[in-house]
Amino acid sequence: MLAYIVRRLLYAPLILFGVNLLTFALFFVVNTPDDMARMQLGAKRVTPEAIERWKLERGYDKPLFFNAGAEGGERLSRTIFFEKSLRMFVFDFGRADDGRDIANEIWTRMGPSLAIALPTFVLGLLVTVSFALLLVFFRGSYLDFQGVVLCVAMMSISGLFYIIGGQWLVSKVLHLVPISGYGQGVDAGRFLVLPVVIGVVAGIGASTRWYRTIFMEEAGRDYVRTARAKGLSELQALFRHVLKNGMIPILTGVVVVIPSLFMGSLITESFFGIPGLGSYTIDAINAQDFPVVRVMVFIGSLLYIAGLILTDLSYTLVDPRVRLE
Repeated sequence: MLAYIVRRLLYAPLILFGVNLLTFALFFVVNTPDDMARMQLGAKRVTPEAIERWKLERGYDKPLFFNAGAEGGERLSRTIFFEKSLRMFVFDFGRADDGRDIANEIWTRMGPSLAIALPTFVLGLLVTVSFALLLVFFRGSYLDFQGVVLCVAMMSISGLFYIIGGQWLVSKVLHLVPISGYGQGVDAGRFLVLPVVIGVVAGIGASTRWYRTIFMEEAGRDYVRTARAKGLSELQALFRHVLKNGMIPILTGVVVVIPSLFMGSLITESFFGIPGLGSYTIDAINAQDFPVVRVMVFIGSLLYIAGLILTDLSYTLVDPRVRLE
């Protein structure tokens, strides 16, 4: 297992470099440094001198990948790609185009993102697993049929519908919670209730159908039928055997999601005005703030790789028969 982990960790820098290079290339295909300067300075009455001064202040006056005017190793190091992208591998994120420190912004905004993501993740898992077990317990009945129909209907509806409909009904009509915004300390709770509830409801359809399929497959296996034949009740068989063994693929599936919780939700945070990493990324994309975009893509790739490694390791923890080589 140790050799497997080391090998996966050695692959990670190569993957991150490739993602970083692709993001850099795509961004500068869409926008040149001159375009970025015009957007930041304002398209009207911007002078060539102001553009050059903006580029010089932010390090965009150098070539993208290769500096023919330099000598030796500086031909590669004195470039925008080296100074703006490769430094991220030592977690030197630099500053955004507006001058704010990116690392400090990430650290500040991580709290609001986790305040939404963690409750949504935990409550969503509890609700969907419980609902799936209920459908399996009444499998083949009218309740099971209607539950599956409900899940299909819910997963067919866009997440934006739940957000907009929830804001209109709960906030605008019933006036139970604020429609958007964020507070500090205990006051933040009333701003988080609606996003968390909507996040849980929006994920019920797809997750419940998946968990129901897993539990139904386990409920039909020979060892479960043998347990029933020995006098075990349906409820006991469901919790002692079906749930226990069905949680193996479920746990290994949700482990990969855990690292991505730090990134926040782009849509939810934007609609609810939550100052998290998701809204930070959306704002950076709208403002064409390349330093922030590349950092968020880099962190997202790093967390996804970590999630895949944790998923592989979780297989060995929940099933000792699995060996990683």
